[in-house]
Amino acid sequence: MARNAVQLQKGLSLDRFLAQYGSEEQCHAALVAWRWPEGFTCPRCGGQGHAFCAPRKLFQCSACRHQTSVRAGTAFEASKLPLRTWFLAIHLLTHSKNDIAALELMRQLGVKYDTAWLLKQKLLGAMQDRNQQQPLSGVIQIDDATLGGEATLKPGDKRGRGAPNKIPFLVAVATRDGKPVALHLRRVEGLTKDAIRRYASTSISPGSLVVSDGLSCFNGFDDVGLTHRAIKTGSGKRPSEPALTWPNTVLGNVKAAISGTCRAFRPRHASRYLAGFEYRFNRRTDLATMPQRLATDALHHQPLPATRVKTAEV
Repeated sequence: MARNAVQLQKGLSLDRFLAQYGSEEQCHAALVAWRWPEGFTCPRCGGQGHAFCAPRKLFQCSACRHQTSVRAGTAFEASKLPLRTWFLAIHLLTHSKNDIAALELMRQLGVKYDTAWLLKQKLLGAMQDRNQQQPLSGVIQIDDATLGGEATLKPGDKRGRGAPNKIPFLVAVATRDGKPVALHLRRVEGLTKDAIRRYASTSISPGSLVVSDGLSCFNGFDDVGLTHRAIKTGSGKRPSEPALTWPNTVLGNVKAAISGTCRAFRPRHASRYLAGFEYRFNRRTDLATMPQRLATDALHHQPLPATRVKTAEV
């Protein structure tokens, strides 16, 4: 059997990573270059003339005298962790095939569990922000799925779709020549036409062909002008044509990773965890550049206080 070149790519080894980002100075210089590729620009007035205070890592604009740092206004803001710790977390999160648990991140980084968990959530939030900017196009296979709920079921509770505490989400895979190109793992309010219409209007490019099973809510794709083909499978044999192969494959991998690596997470954080799988899948063909890409996305992610990260529904 032919080997999968994507899975067997070398990526960025730990030795190479440490050679590039092993010191605080290297990490700071990298962030400055990625945030201001054409040179420092004052976030207040747009001026480029500046002075730099090396001991405090502060830039001062020559025009308006505003002081700022490369961390200000980003996911790194207000963090007391060294940048090299952030960079190592980024490397571990992007190079782990099945995600990395906060407990393992704690051990690898040498920090407290709460610190590792919060750091991971902020990086997952940056992934989620970036994912929202990338609609799917072309031939798109889509299916519905749910997370959780089993442990809280009581006698007489509804099972399957619509069960209490189930988290509904969509698995959408854009394909080219029958092979997966890009993925969406998006939480929805429910498996209703309204929810599907809202997802389609913001996340599917006009002119795309959407292939789904016969679930009635998927008729919402027709309502927004997309070409939609529904395959009614019934409760018997699966259809012989492999029209929904990729959503089922992705779903199996995601659920295995969640149960085997993350074990469990609170429902209000589900969208971030799904976003992490989506982000890594969509950049899987160039593993070596993924740490830089995530660090750059974190630079464009608005800072959130720890209390917001812990309590916000996403």
